[in-house]
Amino acid sequence: MNVLSVASEVFPLIKTGGLADVAGALPAAFKPHGIRMRTLLPGYPAVMAKIGATTRLGGIDTLFGHPAAILAAEHDGLDLLVLDAPALFDRPGGPYLDPQGLDHPDNFRRFAALSLAAAEIARGVLPEWTPDLVHCHDWQAALAPVYMQHGGAAHVPTVLTIHNIAFRGQFPASTFPELALPWGAFSVQGVEYYGDLSFLKGGLMAATAITTVSPSYAQEILTPEFGMGLQGVLASRIADLHGIVNGIDTDVWNPAADPHIVSPYAAATLKKRPANRDALRERFGLVATDGPLFCVVSRLTDQKGMDVLAGVIDMIVDNGGTLAVLGSGDPALEAAFRTAAAVHPGRVGIVVGYDEPLSHLMQAGADAILVPSRFEPCGLTQLYGLRYGCVPVVARTGGLADTIIDANEAAVAANVATGFLFSPVSEESLRLALRRVFSLWRQPKIWARLQARGMKSDVSWDMSATRYAALYAGLLAKG
Repeated sequence: MNVLSVASEVFPLIKTGGLADVAGALPAAFKPHGIRMRTLLPGYPAVMAKIGATTRLGGIDTLFGHPAAILAAEHDGLDLLVLDAPALFDRPGGPYLDPQGLDHPDNFRRFAALSLAAAEIARGVLPEWTPDLVHCHDWQAALAPVYMQHGGAAHVPTVLTIHNIAFRGQFPASTFPELALPWGAFSVQGVEYYGDLSFLKGGLMAATAITTVSPSYAQEILTPEFGMGLQGVLASRIADLHGIVNGIDTDVWNPAADPHIVSPYAAATLKKRPANRDALRERFGLVATDGPLFCVVSRLTDQKGMDVLAGVIDMIVDNGGTLAVLGSGDPALEAAFRTAAAVHPGRVGIVVGYDEPLSHLMQAGADAILVPSRFEPCGLTQLYGLRYGCVPVVARTGGLADTIIDANEAAVAANVATGFLFSPVSEESLRLALRRVFSLWRQPKIWARLQARGMKSDVSWDMSATRYAALYAGLLAKG
């Protein structure tokens, strides 16, 4: 089976969040199922610099007024198709933001181009390879099923995965004439969304099947609280909606063979782990205490509950804990954590930005990772935490609730607990969870069992890839 995956970011080439990790891990996960997945992504400068040798497979004479080529490349085990459209993608800044941190003003055109290129590939623009199925990720690729529906590739099944429904790809209606779609597509049954247009909404209406990244999130987005105005659309497609929890690349995230940590270890050799804690303390300027070292690897936003966490830092410090924060986002929250680091020198440290190797050391060196998200479609940092014996402390929502077994009294006694769950997302609730963390931390044998049990959890893609493979096969069987 040949599958085209369409994504705006793919690890290790370009990454701003968990979407890249998923898009980068899926191809290898599918190989045992006889699925060849090729990944289409934009030719950003960072991508073009890393991929090395390429082969031009075909071209598109005019892609929204500009020539474009489709290049084949291989990188780190990935079979890539790169959309080389310099007028759209060869520019400073990140995939979505300019150097000043503002959205590129033509993002609607840039990611419509990615979707249109996918539709052209599905239609047969590459003579040597045509996919049996197209798998699109998030709003940036969500117009592909729409273009396929209107452009001669409606017979090819499509899967659209929602990684975060909060990002809907919403643009003014005035941009619609530039999208090269028939006027009939701007309707309630198409891309129209409360007078604007939404790439994601259009994809939800046109895709053959819809998946999201955890069973709980699949249920949550059917409600007004989490559906972001799309709950009605999803309810109309409920028979085609599937919640499949994410996995992680257990080769990239492997504490026994991780080049980014000081002392490799496994569940049976946890005594080697403290050397990583020492290195992490040194990196963040933290002192040794008799309490746990907490870490955060996150966007610093209200959605991630970082405002709630900022409100309990004094409690962490007062109980002997220390905190290492890696992330960026809301300037006010960045300032709040910087202030906390200044008020509590040696007890709170922050690195603003993102550093992939450092995130590995944090999972290997911290005792617990805090994920107090108000909503979390799946979450990957808690899965990395499980893999590394960095005990997750997470909000009871979405994929966090699906992947962590709470350390309540019964679960601890049965040796099945893997972390701490709390709800609602509030300072009071998080403080109660932290009290439980401090209590078990003071019982080293129980804490070690909690770590070891988490490290034995199956966080790989094996089960999820099997579910996806079955979904693909079912769609193809329907013709």
